[in-house]
Amino acid sequence: MSRLIEMEAFATVIEEGGFTDAARKMGISKSSVSKHVTSLESRLGARLLSRTTRSVNPTEIGLAYYDRTARILNDAGEADALVAALHATPSGALQVSAPNDFGAHMVAPLMGSFLKTYPEISVNLELGRRDVDLMGDGFDLAIRMGEQKDSTLRSRKLCDVEHRLVASPAYLSEHGAPQQVADLIDHSLLQSSNRPGQGIWKLTTPDGAKMRLSANGGFCVNDGQVLLQAAMSGMGIAWLPDFLYREALNDGSLVQVLPSLPRDSQSVYMVFPPGRFTHPKTRAFIDFLAAVRF
Repeated sequence: MSRLIEMEAFATVIEEGGFTDAARKMGISKSSVSKHVTSLESRLGARLLSRTTRSVNPTEIGLAYYDRTARILNDAGEADALVAALHATPSGALQVSAPNDFGAHMVAPLMGSFLKTYPEISVNLELGRRDVDLMGDGFDLAIRMGEQKDSTLRSRKLCDVEHRLVASPAYLSEHGAPQQVADLIDHSLLQSSNRPGQGIWKLTTPDGAKMRLSANGGFCVNDGQVLLQAAMSGMGIAWLPDFLYREALNDGSLVQVLPSLPRDSQSVYMVFPPGRFTHPKTRAFIDFLAAVRF
């Protein structure tokens, strides 16, 4: 006989106060319930129930055994429910955190297609600079830039973002094009307050040397789109991710500054809570973004 069925029969007898009511709840015959309990007692070599013609009560050993059995049966029920949930149609409210610029320009435009594919999911996309506490703040998933330091979270690489120095042709015509990194000191360097180490640019020269420059453009903003517009209007040189400058570079509104500099790329990751299982709504979102060619 199945050990779990024996345990269920024993626990149900205690909870229902007898074999008759236990049989009714389990949907089997009274004799079957009795056989399961007898088999359990035989296997354990201990009497778990004290039976009289009028009542059935757990023995001292039976009471202790019931305590552990109830927990095991509860865990088994939760395991069954988990499997059912993982096979269910993805649904529910999905809480997602993403950086301002990447979220606004790369994630938000995809939401219509995602929601059309998964109509039973709703998405709350929160854009911001801070790294949210996924579990503490109630988020299912976050998108983060750069290598991830929190080893307790699971992660999946989404893409690489390349950063370049860009400026408008008009600005370079008026102020001259820098020929080497040191020349940037004499230029208006536009700042992004979304970057770590605000006001400091860390650049690598073509020969591999590392340089730190103070951005002295007189303009700082926490929105990449505004920084892009500032560069296009001729206010100075900006250090921007490719998803922001790509179109302006193609139409000539911006040109690369010091194009011989080594590639400066940053990885983008999806991070989600630890655990062996991922909720269907979160898994659907992860797989959807992973299939996109950013």
